[in-house]
Amino acid sequence: MPTSSSLFSRPGITSASVLSQLPAPDAAAQAHSEKLIAFIIDEIVAAGGQISFARYMELVLFAPGMGYYSAGARKFGEQGDFVTAPEISPLFSRALAQQLAEVLNTFDGTGEVLEVGGGSGVMAADMLAELETLDALPAQYLILELSADLQERQRETLATRVPHLLERVQWLHELPAPGFRGVVVANELLDALPVHCFVARKNGLQERCVSFAEGRFQWANNETDELLLPEHLIDIIAKLPSGYTSEINFAATGWIQSIANLLDAGVVLLIDYGYAAAEYYHPRRDAGTLMCHYRHRAHNDPFVYPGLQDITAHVDFTAIAEAAVSAGLDVRGYNTQGVFLLGCGISELGKPFEELDERQQILQAQQLRSLTLPAEMGERFKVIALARDYHQPLRGFVMQDLRHQL
Repeated sequence: MPTSSSLFSRPGITSASVLSQLPAPDAAAQAHSEKLIAFIIDEIVAAGGQISFARYMELVLFAPGMGYYSAGARKFGEQGDFVTAPEISPLFSRALAQQLAEVLNTFDGTGEVLEVGGGSGVMAADMLAELETLDALPAQYLILELSADLQERQRETLATRVPHLLERVQWLHELPAPGFRGVVVANELLDALPVHCFVARKNGLQERCVSFAEGRFQWANNETDELLLPEHLIDIIAKLPSGYTSEINFAATGWIQSIANLLDAGVVLLIDYGYAAAEYYHPRRDAGTLMCHYRHRAHNDPFVYPGLQDITAHVDFTAIAEAAVSAGLDVRGYNTQGVFLLGCGISELGKPFEELDERQQILQAQQLRSLTLPAEMGERFKVIALARDYHQPLRGFVMQDLRHQL
């Protein structure tokens, strides 16, 4: 199997049809990608010719110093590859802070916040500012962030926006010890956890792996091992037609167990795009949900520009709920992002129109539509609430609660 630099003559070593739709990386970015490609090839060779897609996804996103989230390129915002809800408008984080304040107020000033995956730091800054306004600041605001580059960007954002609250913030490289009391929050975290891919066959599921041949990464079926299905998927997947492809996120269910281990009392709020299992594995969704983002272009080829693009998969929220219950947590709510934000009062948080000029009125209206309307993020994104030893109603689920769909 060749490993010389000559095999990188084609950017990203992938399909020309996808490449033709994407802007080319500069020389430094291409060199970075080639370094990661060589690293993955070596692992494929050492493994006997193929690795699981979950391992490939883990490497391209998190390989130390080389993976998409481990290296220094800008990911979030207009100058990155995608825009998340906190970057669209501070109204998102301010509305989310209303729910956090409701929970934190029950801890009499001792409750903490743990944000897992802090992004650009915008959400932390805006939530802390709103929590201060609500007189509901946490005793400590913890940010679990593995990327040193993102940690620094988050620190700069907080120092610029809420410098007087920076002393309340602490960065972590691993989950805190058991005994945490307060709120755990993660926005667009679960979709980035590595997934196993499969193709349905008449005699069961065949795992889709990754090999390297003919100068590029390629799909390769695992001919020996069979994927073990979570119990909630056995009946659903048994009905799928032969050739159906999709994903299972074992890492997400393991992550839920880790969160349950640390939570003594409080609420876990997870926000991401996804479906309940019956909709996730609908017969018509026969190509799975893998999605890649590169400079605000979306496509479904995970072998494009390794290390330079994001790779995601939608979340199976039924699996998240099942994992939570197995870990001793209560599922306290499941909702669309739009209705959750409306329940948290987002429509009342914007400035009155009479205080805005015409351009500001249009911008604020566009932001609210993007965050709440079904055709925008309002329906595609979901919010699930998990809890331990917390029994108060959660305002984001009072208007509507879709737990029956799980």
